[in-house]
Amino acid sequence: MRVGVVILPAVSWPEGAPIWQRAEELGADTAWTYDHLTWRDLRDGPWFAAVPLLAAASQVTTTMRLGTLVTSPNFRHPVTLAKEAMTLDDLSQGRITLGIGAGGSGWDASATGQLRWSPAERSARFAEFVDHLDRLLVEPAVDRLEGAFYRAVDARAVPGCVQRPRVPFAIAGAGPRSIEVAARHGQLWVTFGHPARAEEQSPTDCVAAARAQVALLERACERVGRDPASIDRLYLQGLTTEPWLESVEAFRDLAGTYADLGFTDLALHWPRVEPPFVADPAVFEAILAEANASEGS
Repeated sequence: MRVGVVILPAVSWPEGAPIWQRAEELGADTAWTYDHLTWRDLRDGPWFAAVPLLAAASQVTTTMRLGTLVTSPNFRHPVTLAKEAMTLDDLSQGRITLGIGAGGSGWDASATGQLRWSPAERSARFAEFVDHLDRLLVEPAVDRLEGAFYRAVDARAVPGCVQRPRVPFAIAGAGPRSIEVAARHGQLWVTFGHPARAEEQSPTDCVAAARAQVALLERACERVGRDPASIDRLYLQGLTTEPWLESVEAFRDLAGTYADLGFTDLALHWPRVEPPFVADPAVFEAILAEANASEGS
């Protein structure tokens, strides 16, 4: 199982650059960051933009894959995001994965002055958003692309992505409609458990929720004529009650459980000294060492 890290965009670059470099030194397969305008209790503290942060991270690392976990239609448009993803892929020389999700109804949803979308509209926008991104990144020229929510006129993706036919998509989703998008377009599917009750479920219930979502993914793949084994699966740590970073032993047990469910990847939040995601850095580094040893054996 591949193990990556999530580094919040909550510190200035002089402090942040060594974290990205350290993650690579420790053998993290991937390093992700959140793409929000503001986020939860950190709304009034330092918070930086994901795309330029990943551009900087691509210049101080050489082997890790980098990506958003996740970007959303809340304040993005497919035409501009496609151009940014293509550029990040060039800067990183083919190490970018574009994580995409439907987004939530928090501050991001209204920061640009738009009305908040209903759940049905949010779901429909997400599906169209990913459809458009796929075409805009694969085709060098899109003269016209008409949708219910987004349009593209004379859009260009030249020279195209380093990775062909485009950067991989990591599609986040827990419900049937989002999982259907993952089955159609994702190279990686992302979940953190029950979307509404992850923080209150027992570890046993978290596993049950993940198992049910895996079943939804496999049925969705069958409906669209795709081999379920052709899509990787990532579990995001830190938003449930599971003690992933309590000890190496706890990590080993949970990683084994999720590997048995078919998960190929984990993303662990980089430890912070204050909430959220407080953890012991020594234990965290030992866990990454354990993960590297297991992957190499």
